[in-house]
Amino acid sequence: MANLSIEPNELVTYKVAYEDDQILVVVKPARVVTLPGKGHDRNTLLNGLFAKYGNVLQNMGREKEFGLLHRLDRETSGLVIVALRPSAYDHLVEMFKSRRVAKFYWALVQEAPKRPSGVIQKPIAEKTMRKGGRHGPVMKLARISNLGKPAATAYRVLESSRLATLLECRAITGKLHQLRVHLTSIGCPILGDDIYGPESVRDASPRLALHAHRVAFPHPSGGIVDVRVPWPADLRGVLKRLGIAKPDNTKAAAAPIEEAELSAQASGIDGTDEIESDGIGDEEPLLGEDEA
Repeated sequence: MANLSIEPNELVTYKVAYEDDQILVVVKPARVVTLPGKGHDRNTLLNGLFAKYGNVLQNMGREKEFGLLHRLDRETSGLVIVALRPSAYDHLVEMFKSRRVAKFYWALVQEAPKRPSGVIQKPIAEKTMRKGGRHGPVMKLARISNLGKPAATAYRVLESSRLATLLECRAITGKLHQLRVHLTSIGCPILGDDIYGPESVRDASPRLALHAHRVAFPHPSGGIVDVRVPWPADLRGVLKRLGIAKPDNTKAAAAPIEEAELSAQASGIDGTDEIESDGIGDEEPLLGEDEA
């Protein structure tokens, strides 16, 4: 695999949740950055993918992000969609633009929302600052602002205890740190969020308690790809400590998404698409941050 643009690194591990000759869906572990950037040139998910799929992804080219369709921040675990053919990439870009890619997350939050289900529609703007003072690393952060771009997050309560609540969220749009900012704005910060959450949640989980557990989208050859993965092993102890049962992610627990439903869910939300803006949980806010 000579002349690859991304250095392969077989030490970066991931699980394959779905694969065919056009599309790959993998599970990114927590604390792994999605793609190379400042301070992360060979320890990212893309470096790991190049160790096995380097020739295929190199053929995709940098203009097609070497097949990556979206990103998750370093602390977030879960499903990432990768195209293995240029035609599949172009198809999925159009699906993202028309919001026919459904991405579902589990989030452990400090407080139960006032309503058991709803849609948060608050515009999000970005700003750049230094974490920890004037000499800290440069970060790109998000905030609720009328000057921002439209953003929408649907949620529903799965279970509550006296200590925390487990939500399932659907990111309808894809803005920078959207779920973290939206949930904090309604008084439900995600446990382990050391950027947007209050001090009371920062040590409540060993890392950000956010997991992308399901994606559903139209396949380039027809039909719907519906991929689901279980609750992450590194957060099982947190659920037990908080008195919340592990969520059920089997086919019996939730009906498969149909093409008509994806089209219906895509309508009614104004704003830019998530290809031209930042993906959910984009790790670019960590620019300049050391791996440690």
